Amino acid sequence: MPRYMIERTLPKGAIDGLDDAALKSLQSTNATFGVKWIQSYMSGDKTKTYCIYEGPNEKAVRDANAKTQVPFERIVEIPEDLKPR
Repeated sequence: MPRYMIERTLPKGAIDGLDDAALKSLQSTNATFGVKWIQSYMSGDKTKTYCIYEGPNEKAVRDANAKTQVPFERIVEIPEDLKPR
């Protein structure tokens, strides 16, 4: 399944109210588009996130994101991993 990185800039405090119920709701909405949230990385000030998703194509990832109404700057496909040896 193709992977995508979504870069987001969020207002201060936007992450603070995120609980398990909200995260499950996001996953459920994503699933209706065939999209799965894999992992996110957050900046120290909690205003930037870099989220890894799997999905059938970029359009599905964009459509899922539009439905969840979480703002983003860009979506980049991740065709392969680079790992240290």
